[in-house]
Amino acid sequence: MTFDIDAIYYDAEDLLKTMISIPSVSREEDDVAELLIAYMQEKGFTPNRTGNNIWIQSPHFDADKPTILLNSHIDTVKPVSGWTKDPFNPEVDGDTLYGLGSNDAGASVVSLLHAFFILASKPQSYNLVFLATCQEEVSGLDGVSKVINDIPTPTFGIVGEPTDMHPAIAEKGLLVLDCVAHGKSGHAAREEGINAIYEGMKDIEWFRTFHFPKKSDLLGDVKMSVTMINAGTQHNVVPDQCSFVVDVRSTEMYSNQELYEIIDQHTTCEVKPRSFRLNSSSIALDNPFVQRAVLLGKSPYGSPTLSDQAQMPFPTVKIGPGQSSRSHTANEYIKLSEIREAIELYVKLLDGLRC
Repeated sequence: MTFDIDAIYYDAEDLLKTMISIPSVSREEDDVAELLIAYMQEKGFTPNRTGNNIWIQSPHFDADKPTILLNSHIDTVKPVSGWTKDPFNPEVDGDTLYGLGSNDAGASVVSLLHAFFILASKPQSYNLVFLATCQEEVSGLDGVSKVINDIPTPTFGIVGEPTDMHPAIAEKGLLVLDCVAHGKSGHAAREEGINAIYEGMKDIEWFRTFHFPKKSDLLGDVKMSVTMINAGTQHNVVPDQCSFVVDVRSTEMYSNQELYEIIDQHTTCEVKPRSFRLNSSSIALDNPFVQRAVLLGKSPYGSPTLSDQAQMPFPTVKIGPGQSSRSHTANEYIKLSEIREAIELYVKLLDGLRC
């Protein structure tokens, strides 16, 4: 079967515009999931669904062949306050398409899906599974982690995120810590009590200045940031509790469990991890897909941002159209030419690949 790349591209563009027009904030993806189901059926496929996770597989699936997963997410963050355009109205200006989720990660969804249609139309040495997932932006339990055991077990996966179509062969993990410093209440006008804010400041300063000794060649240092703080009930009461949140971006040099144990040894506040499951991930540079990307002029790198890679227990590469710097910003956009280039490059990278 031959394909008209122009027709494929315009189909992808139209699908993305429709996706933008349907609000799909994390945990509210029902309507866009229904859209994708109808679209896949229109193209002759029978979609499978687990919650708001939708997947299809290539025809003539052969259990004796390896399976390659093509994945991206259909949920978005909430629109930030700085939008000067309607985030749910797809607006085209020349080569630029504005809209919430256009860059992160709607362009990856439609590019991978249409590359799937092309690749699945002829025999390959592998099976293909396209999976659109929900709750990526909140690392939710009803997203990848819920559906991963329902799909055919992948040998290798591609995760569509805005990387300017350069392969991210490693990415940092995430450890979120809820910390509480304790003091003793008293009247602020007298020398009474123990101020929990001052107690917390000692540990906050440690989080700001401490450097873990092991440094990753691809991902650099472990990064810790205190991002939220709360204390006190009123102006004249010495607070007896100060709570704060720490965002820790891990590398392959430490598991999240190991980082927690080191942090707990060095701090005096109460430290509670929300989860240990979002560890750093990486893939070998000699992976056949990565090597093809290098031959096509793309540069492997380590990504500081988290994706659903962290929840996939098999080798993955993060690669997609757009730029990470546009994500979660006002007037988010994707270049329409980037979608065309992504479809063509995905096909070049995967067609005839031996994995």
